[in-house]
Amino acid sequence: MKILAHRGWWLEPTEKNSETAFRRAFENGFGVETDTRDQNGVLKIAHDMPVGDDVMDLDYFLALHKSYAGSGTIAMNIKADGLQTLLRSALDKVGISDLFCFDMAVPDALGYFKAGFVAYTRHSELEPVPPFYDKAEGVWIDAFYSDWITAEVVQKHLDAGKRVALVSPELHGRDPAAAWDAWSDLKGDTIAICTDLPHLAAEKWG
Repeated sequence: MKILAHRGWWLEPTEKNSETAFRRAFENGFGVETDTRDQNGVLKIAHDMPVGDDVMDLDYFLALHKSYAGSGTIAMNIKADGLQTLLRSALDKVGISDLFCFDMAVPDALGYFKAGFVAYTRHSELEPVPPFYDKAEGVWIDAFYSDWITAEVVQKHLDAGKRVALVSPELHGRDPAAAWDAWSDLKGDTIAICTDLPHLAAEKWG
């Protein structure tokens, strides 16, 4: 099971998507989930609309990831349309390939496939039929309202040749214990968990 620290391994909410949280995750061998948007033609690490000059550049984030030999996969949440060319340029410049994109709008996703990105579709209560399933390399499985994701749901996607990333319930304010128990036997590099508790996930699946 790969571990993706949600917006880095943060200990206080103010650390989300910060250099401190990313360094903590990379130092411990975790991957990260993070967000990118553009600001005046420059890609930034930002969940919400970037304001001011203090928002981290994507280039800086990628260089930080590259500087840690044991850092894991990057799950890049795409927060705006039309970023393919800028993102491809940034990745090629640093030489990072262990990254997948997700959460693109459906029409915008087609540009990612055309540009050769690894992209995941979404499966949730709101998206029971994942879009562009045939083109996607993986599935981002989310549970907004209840713990509906079973091992059987995951296995169905694996049997279809897809990688899977599971969204842990604490990201939506729920206790993850029951879901983690349901997923306890899931193993292998084709499965990832996106969590605010990467250290505990490492104890369970490491």
